[in-house]
Amino acid sequence: MRAGSAMGGAFFLRGLGMPTAARAALPRTLPSVTDPLYRDPVADPLAVPRFANALPRLPRIDMTAGGSRTLRASPVDQDVLGGGLGLTTPVWGFGHYGGQPGSGVSTSYPGPTLVALKDVPVHVYWDNDLPFRHLLPVDTSIHWAFRHTAHTIAKNGVPSVVHLHGAHVEPRSDGHPDAWYTATGTHGPRFAGTRFSYENTQEAATLWYHDHTVGITRLNIYAGLSGFYFLRDPRELSLIEHHELPSGPHEIELVIQDRMFYPDGRLAYPDAPAASPGWPGGPSAQPEFFGQVILVNGKAWPHLDVEPRQYRLRLLNGSNSRFYRLSAGGSWPFPVTQIATEDGFLYRPLPLDKPVVISPGERVDLVADFRGLRGSRFTLTNDAPTPFPDGTAVAAPANEILQLRVSRPLDQGVPEPRLPATLRKSPFAVDKPPARTRRLLLFEKTDEFGRPRPMLGTVERGALAWTDPTTEDPAPNTAEIWEVFNTTPDTHPIHLHLVRFQVLDRAPFTADQDPRTGALTNIRVGRAQPPGPAEQGPKDTVQMAPGQVTRIKALFDKRGLYVWHCHMTEHEDNDMMRNYQVG
Repeated sequence: MRAGSAMGGAFFLRGLGMPTAARAALPRTLPSVTDPLYRDPVADPLAVPRFANALPRLPRIDMTAGGSRTLRASPVDQDVLGGGLGLTTPVWGFGHYGGQPGSGVSTSYPGPTLVALKDVPVHVYWDNDLPFRHLLPVDTSIHWAFRHTAHTIAKNGVPSVVHLHGAHVEPRSDGHPDAWYTATGTHGPRFAGTRFSYENTQEAATLWYHDHTVGITRLNIYAGLSGFYFLRDPRELSLIEHHELPSGPHEIELVIQDRMFYPDGRLAYPDAPAASPGWPGGPSAQPEFFGQVILVNGKAWPHLDVEPRQYRLRLLNGSNSRFYRLSAGGSWPFPVTQIATEDGFLYRPLPLDKPVVISPGERVDLVADFRGLRGSRFTLTNDAPTPFPDGTAVAAPANEILQLRVSRPLDQGVPEPRLPATLRKSPFAVDKPPARTRRLLLFEKTDEFGRPRPMLGTVERGALAWTDPTTEDPAPNTAEIWEVFNTTPDTHPIHLHLVRFQVLDRAPFTADQDPRTGALTNIRVGRAQPPGPAEQGPKDTVQMAPGQVTRIKALFDKRGLYVWHCHMTEHEDNDMMRNYQVG
């Protein structure tokens, strides 16, 4: 197989109709291909079986009664590629450890889904049991946790800190990038302990937790450190109780991530050195990462067997840089309705007639209706260019995500839900008048080695680094409008910690730009367009398109230091992230 053509190997593996003895005799490696981003050949993505594995259903931990839990980040070997290949992949995951021997949930990637209840506080001890060697290549030329210290991973362990993305939370429990810590007790300048308190003072939402360590977020998430956090509230529970939303086994969380692998099943991440005469050596950070093997819930190209009924599908784009434009072959051959954005319900259910575009960090809550479709099969597909929106067209196999099979018998004992006319009392809005409007900047420059370096900043000052003094300082309990001017060629998913915001509008603009600093003058803004109906719920991450100014409005109601950043993790690690201070 290693000597054969890539296409031949892919055809052989995907057949899967071979006798059991032949499958057992398969070598424990995949065919390889060379790629300039990697020092060693990587596994041919076309050789990974598609739709041979059932979708993993993530374990859930009920925290609706409050109290404390301990979740530990640690290594685990997992069958990620499946398909009877006999390969396991070393990853990092989370496990829940209870108070009694043998209690809890074993370590897995993704981690278990935590389910909490509005206004019922919970406390999570995030234990770091990561090893003294990273699974992936660490670029020490960028600003990261151990830079300008005597610490090393070999001596101190891998640093980590968990951020609950979308949570309305105090600073000490936010997972600030400089609050990292290791298994040996080494920690960053903003470390405040391993006990994180979540007051859950917001409405029902699809949140997610993930690593947020400064400078290696892209690596720690890629290694597996992420999971869902569902927050329920009385309104959502009432909708479920009155059979207005699918629930129980018909509510399914789906995290979509792209990866690359070595022929023996290990995770592969670009490790080629920078092509610069002044490069000091070692692996170089990439401006973006786009893997060709698509995982859903930690399994390559799975299939989901469903009943001919409605399902609630809670989608998360957990990829590093890849956008997804999701459909079933360019359209929706079965009815799909959007019911929520990241941080809460839309005002009314929104029937979809176009593909869903979801950027890294965003979530979308859908109801898919398979009634009357017994025996049908549909493939969830992706046609988003890389980078988005004007990059390279997506090619096989990354153009396929998940196969949906309407193959299960209908459970007659479960009532069929009927979506309500409205999902919340009124359309979402940040009603408080704005105390200030800020003009902010997305800019791309190059670093000392000639590598692209996307950055944040202000219109007046231009691009600013992570280590530059804070420029955004909302007063407590005030609302602000942030106008963000994107002067780069890419769409960036911009995420603000602490707040949920309202997307106001977008408009094209032209301006004179200082080529060195990125500062803008003579700005001319065109006609503003309101957000589409799919963005009119509470948001914490928003797509900001090139050549446009995107306006958002948020209420800053907790004092302390938080961050805002691009959620393409390669970007936030180098150097598209800034602190902001409330109060």
